[in-house]
Amino acid sequence: MNTAPRSLRTHIGLFGRRNVGKSSVLNALTRQEVAIVSATPGTTTDPVEKPMEFLPLGPVLFVDTAGIDDEGALGVQRIAKTRKALERTDLALLVAEAGSWGPFEEELLAEIRARSLPVVVVLNKADAGAVDAAFEARLAGLGVPAVETVATSGSGIPQLREALLAAAPSDAVEGRRIVGDLVSPGDLVVLVTPIDAEAPKGRIILPQLQTLRDLLDSGAISVVVREHELRSAHAGVPLEFETVQGRDFPDDLSRFALVVHCGSCMGNRREMLSRLLRGRQAGVPMTNYGLTIARSLGILERALEPFPAALEALRDSRAKAELPVEVTK
Repeated sequence: MNTAPRSLRTHIGLFGRRNVGKSSVLNALTRQEVAIVSATPGTTTDPVEKPMEFLPLGPVLFVDTAGIDDEGALGVQRIAKTRKALERTDLALLVAEAGSWGPFEEELLAEIRARSLPVVVVLNKADAGAVDAAFEARLAGLGVPAVETVATSGSGIPQLREALLAAAPSDAVEGRRIVGDLVSPGDLVVLVTPIDAEAPKGRIILPQLQTLRDLLDSGAISVVVREHELRSAHAGVPLEFETVQGRDFPDDLSRFALVVHCGSCMGNRREMLSRLLRGRQAGVPMTNYGLTIARSLGILERALEPFPAALEALRDSRAKAELPVEVTK
């Protein structure tokens, strides 16, 4: 899943003032030196992105942002990028120094909650400042979890991981379904995948890959074919056609699954009835080109309306086979 596209990853954004330890928290969560850590305010300028597999959540994208209190002309631009990052955030980590909660944090928390985003408050540098119990109780009353950490030493990071997983959006934990909710385990699903000049060489395109994975996770049996292979896939075996003309009608019909006959305008009635009888004796169904075309176009019932007995026979056979009846609009 390291190659999962960014669009499919759960975006986890780290927000807060400068020098509260956002980059240190990111490094501690990922167990890597992803972001530069410095005592100089404003070290993080553009958002720093880190894709990774965060089990059991799955593929995520951590986004470390510039301080929301950045100053100067460039600072205004950095804050704008930080707010842009908030637009694509699925889960927000609001990082603040323990004991230093102020107007910036209040405004940021209000903005996150206004977007209906899940949020976890990270009270970092807990070894340097006391956390007000009344403040933590207020956050709890808002339904906002708070975790005390010392990111540089790793203290509180396991608890932060647990809080992050608990706050993650349900669709991120359970997985977003494409077609999995339409099938049951053991169902056979045929996926028609055209391979044309626009198809990427050596691989299938992302929507096809996602659909296939969703079906595998659902326990369905997937068959992938190209468009000109669909008929063979539907039949289950390669289709073989044999054509005869005039009076060259095969003696042994048992080797055929279906006989599609012409209207017999050049033969007499007795010959046609004889062929129908031979088909019945061999247990091979027979039809004509007109009905075959009507069936392929989905208008078979309408084509049979002038023949009530035939239409009734069709409906009876479908009812016995528990097949859906065509409805002509």
